[in-house]
Amino acid sequence: MQSPTLSRRLVAEFLGTTLLLVAVVGLGIMAERLAGGNVAVALLANTVAIGSALVFLIIMLGPISGAHMNPAVSLSATLLGDLPKLDGAAYALVQVVGGLTGVVLANLMFDLPPFASSTKARTGIGIWIGELIATFGLIGVVITVGRRGNVGQTAAAVAAYISAGIWFTSSTSFANPAVTIARTMTDSFTGIRSADAPIFIILQLVGAVAGTTVFEWLSSEKKS
Repeated sequence: MQSPTLSRRLVAEFLGTTLLLVAVVGLGIMAERLAGGNVAVALLANTVAIGSALVFLIIMLGPISGAHMNPAVSLSATLLGDLPKLDGAAYALVQVVGGLTGVVLANLMFDLPPFASSTKARTGIGIWIGELIATFGLIGVVITVGRRGNVGQTAAAVAAYISAGIWFTSSTSFANPAVTIARTMTDSFTGIRSADAPIFIILQLVGAVAGTTVFEWLSSEKKS
């Protein structure tokens, strides 16, 4: 079967990232309204909804574009030679645009302004280390499980990792530059202050490079 064209793959990445952010931000607003100030309940709702969204999005779009929905994943694929550099840059661009589009749609669904700068602080060495670990591990899952060629396994593994990471990392596992940028534009439970976003993105990219290096070596069939 002929591989999807770049334009089809870019549309898939745009739609996937849009729907991912609709889920992330929409569930954050809904959970905040229903949890009555109980952060643990809101975080649990966040976990279930994001994990579920990742499963159906990866199964739905994986055969078309790989369902990266994440510039860190696209960077890893580029470093591995699985994605041409220009395609990787195009993926990242549409992922960011898709993320911002998803925030607008989620905010509008709940009768909020399309964009609202987040006031939620997420900063400190512990949180930064958490975000580095979150992205490093995500790339490990994508490389080691994704290369087996079973989209269902990949969807389940990525969803399980991110769902767990929401609880075991101090940063609640953003692990995605496009998601980070988009979440600066919602003043809700899932938001992040714009001032805190750059260091998150830098550490996500560092985690992506480190994860690619380590897990590509681990999964290599070459004998030393």
